[in-house]
Order: sequence, then C-alpha cells, then structure tokens
Amino acid sequence: MILLNEHTQEFLGIKKRHAPTKWSASCSHSECTFHQLSPYIGKLKSTIAAELISRYTNVGDLVLDPFSGSGTIPLESVLMGRRALSADISPYSKVLTTGKLTAPATVNEALKHAEKIWKQSQLKPLPDLRKVPAWVRAFFHPKTLKDIVRLVEACKETNNYFVLSCLLGILHHQRPGFLSFPSSHLVPYLRDKKYPIDLYPEMYQYREVLPRLKAKIIRTYKRPPNEKNTTAKGKHLFKRVEKLTFPKQVDCMITSPPYMNMLDYSRDNRLRLWFLTGCNIKDRKQEAMNNKDAFIGGMQLLASKCSKVIKPGGYAILIVGDKSRTSKKYKPHELVASIFSEWADGLHLEEVIEDSIPDVRRARRDCKGTKNEHVLVFRKAQ
Repeated sequence: MILLNEHTQEFLGIKKRHAPTKWSASCSHSECTFHQLSPYIGKLKSTIAAELISRYTNVGDLVLDPFSGSGTIPLESVLMGRRALSADISPYSKVLTTGKLTAPATVNEALKHAEKIWKQSQLKPLPDLRKVPAWVRAFFHPKTLKDIVRLVEACKETNNYFVLSCLLGILHHQRPGFLSFPSSHLVPYLRDKKYPIDLYPEMYQYREVLPRLKAKIIRTYKRPPNEKNTTAKGKHLFKRVEKLTFPKQVDCMITSPPYMNMLDYSRDNRLRLWFLTGCNIKDRKQEAMNNKDAFIGGMQLLASKCSKVIKPGGYAILIVGDKSRTSKKYKPHELVASIFSEWADGLHLEEVIEDSIPDVRRARRDCKGTKNEHVLVFRKAQ
C-alpha cells in the first residue's frame, strides 16, 4: 500500500489550473477524420491531445505513448509533425492505432486496397457458422456474417490494418451504413426491443459489406492529414509496458494509463475483439491494470523506465481519471503522483490540470464511472 507522505502532499500542493474551455467543446466536426476510424471506450479527445503536444513538444520531437488505446496521441503527434512511438496490449488497439498510422495517402488508393482485399476474401471457403458463438451470430444476418469473417481473415493475412479498422468501425450500429442488426455503436448490445423485427424487418435483412466499407473509407478521408505532415513517422508495438524497450532518448511521454477497475476494455470491445482473436471474454486475460496492486506495479515500472530516457528539459505527461466514488484514502491521480515522486528520478511535478469529463466520453454504468481527470505534467531537470 502506497500512502501519501508529507513530501508527496507537498508535491501535490502545486495549484491546479482548470482545463481550457475548448477541451469541453465537440471536436467531431473539426478533427482529422482518421481519428474516427472506429469507436473506443475511454477515448481521449483529439483536441486535448493536440493541446498537450503543441505546448510541451516541438516539431520533430519523439513522443512516446505506452498505453495508446485508440491511437489518439500517436496519430495527433504525427499530424503535428512529431515522431510517435506507441504501445498497448490490446489487439484492438494494435489494429486501430496501426491502421491510423499506416493509412494510404489518398482515398482512391484506400478504395483500391479495399477492393483488392475484398476479392481475395471472396476466394476463401465459407466459414462454418456453427463454430461461431451464438452471441456473435445474434448480431448479424448469416450471409453478412460469412462475408465479415472472410474479409477479416483477408485483412489479417495481408496486414492491412487500415481496411480492417474501417471494417471494425462499421461492425455494429442500427444505422443503414452499418453491418449488424440494430445495436449500440460503442459497446455492443442488441436493441431488438426498441427495434423489433416485426416492426422493422428491413433492419434484419442481409447487408452488403463492400459498398458499406467503401462508404466508410470515403467518410474517413473527409478531413485527411495535411500533406505537409505526411513525412512524420509513427510506429506501434503490441507489447506490455514491462516488456517494452524504451528508446535511448524521448522528448516527451504523453499517455493515459488504464483506470484500474473503472473501464473493462475486454468486455466493452468484446465483439470487435472476437473477430480479431476468436476468443470470448472469459477466455481472455483482463488487459487493463484493473486492480490496485497491478496498477501500482505498472506505474512504478513506467516511472522508473521513463525517468531514464526522458531528455533533460523533457516532459512526462499522464492523463489520469478519477471516478466519482474513489476511496477516501487516495485518488488515482494522487496515487500516480506519489509513485512518480518516489520512482521517477529527476522528474518533478510542474503543473496539474483538472478537467471534468462529459458522461458520453468516459463514464459508464449509469454515469457512475470516471467523472473527471487530472493531467499531471512532470519535467526532467535541465
């Protein structure tokens, strides 16, 4: 058990500043649409990532994100002319982040890739749906499901994570441009009570995959990256933080660690994860650091490793969520600050930014989950 000692309490005595008002504004109609490839629970807003990258890094800097999730930070880093190195242990994060970082230069090129992979998928034998779990079959028309399974396999065989990400982005929803029976978009739940088959038979018919996939790709290129930033490079690694080899020198680490037991990434991404891995939730180890001991251990290791590679004058920035009913003994952001004060030699807390989180972005379970977050800005002595 890590307790907040007098040094840490003084350490945390830095006056907090409230997040800029623009952080609360919607960015869905202004951000690069590559950010919208596919939904991800707990996704960081691109405007917050852009603000942090702009303020604490320079063009050409190397930005490290060891808990990349949906890839918001590495993508925004590349869009702003920085180099990006990211990592995560989620197969969905691997596909989504890599897909964003390796997207074709133009929409026409992307459409050609999709058509080529589609043709390859159609040469594959039809899958035996009896081997598909009943809960997965419940979301799709049988013919649509067969097309999806074959297309996913073709994407994986060719390592085309961009097309695969676009496919996962239209996997389930009730809108006509999506592939499932009526369901929610972010976390997969059937909505057959709101849209019963006898009243909405058209929503339960076969849905063609290729035209919907092409439409998704065209939407993705609505606001593509600026050409001047296409030379910036990004790389994603499918690794746990304890097995991640850090570069010899990092200009800035910006990351949003898993929020202990506040978000269940396996459960909330279960349908997309099944298509990627063929595993049910009960067959998978929990990906998030979902208990206090695991969280503390991961943060200690991260603090120790990053303190060795952050360049003098460089930053380590952690976006840490707090839930509405956190233990009175500690809050996650205080716990992280305490750990870094003890384990990150040479890093000193320079600033704390407090931000309230709209329920639609991170809260779950009837809005009883994460309610606010703190951005902890550490700097290494010159």
